[in-house]
Amino acid sequence: MSIIVSPEDLELFREQLGDHPNALSALDVIEDCDGDLEDAAISLAIRSGQLPEENEGWIVGLAKRWRHILCEAEIKEDLEDGLSGKLMDAIVAKTDLPMRLAVPVAIYVIQTGVEPFCQPMQEKIFDP
Repeated sequence: MSIIVSPEDLELFREQLGDHPNALSALDVIEDCDGDLEDAAISLAIRSGQLPEENEGWIVGLAKRWRHILCEAEIKEDLEDGLSGKLMDAIVAKTDLPMRLAVPVAIYVIQTGVEPFCQPMQEKIFDP
């Protein structure tokens, strides 16, 4: 499943992250990839010194790797409100993701739905 970030969403994200130059450069890469979040994430990963071993579903795996952080109450609430500099700073501080990868991960979670993304964590926490 390919996620395409619309030009309108990119513009909104630019407004929300206007005071974070590294986040804005990640949005530029997403735009250069015609909004294809997966392609952009792989490109950004390579620029960050990582070598993604798979092309399909890499962003999904990366987001799932950090689900336990992304679904913490405060970060989850911020994700539900959309992108913000505060949110991006919190994600970068609590994970080992550089800003350029934290941006597509956050967008992935927002675009696919915060509740469905965090549902497996809720089930593990609340089911005996």
